[in-house]
Amino acid sequence: MGAGSDSASGCQDRRVNHADDRALPPGQRPAAGWPVLHYGPVPHDRGQRWDLRVTGATEDGLEHVLDTAQFAALPRTDVQGDLHCVTRWSVPDNRWSGVAARTLIDLFPPAPGADYVMVWAEYGYSANLRLEDLASPRTVLATHHDGEPLTPEHGWPVRLVVPHLYAYKGPKWLRGVEYLTEPGRGFWEQRGYHASGDAWREERWSYQE
Repeated sequence: MGAGSDSASGCQDRRVNHADDRALPPGQRPAAGWPVLHYGPVPHDRGQRWDLRVTGATEDGLEHVLDTAQFAALPRTDVQGDLHCVTRWSVPDNRWSGVAARTLIDLFPPAPGADYVMVWAEYGYSANLRLEDLASPRTVLATHHDGEPLTPEHGWPVRLVVPHLYAYKGPKWLRGVEYLTEPGRGFWEQRGYHASGDAWREERWSYQE
């Protein structure tokens, strides 16, 4: 849920695969299809006007901007990863294609001590992450799902996917990454959701922190 969501470190695969029953995180059930769930309207006509900004406590103290062409020129990766909504549905075994978040971090590194991140999406939606979660080898700035471009409803042109966290941590319509030296709280985290949001630890609510 959330304007930027449907819903490295610690991202060891804690799933258990069975011959007849594929395990999901505790409290989750398979979704029928891929539900569309978000806060606010779906942005359209971003096209060439889209860009991605890396701000905050960067190593060089500067703000960095990638336009559509510059982002498209970055190395590509494929990641197999589930999508777990905090409202208890999961879409397993998705193939996400895009730019590894680690590639962005290496291109525009954070300053020493910047161990936290706020990711920003359209309409001011935000989600806070630990830098180690953003840096996970399975975290991807996705442009495609199962070989097809994302639809606007599912986050086109770019959505953040962090498979081991609940999907409110992975905004649709991504626009920015802000490095922080102190932890912050994003849109849903300010409204009672867990600051870390690890699906395998069932970190749903702020009272569990």
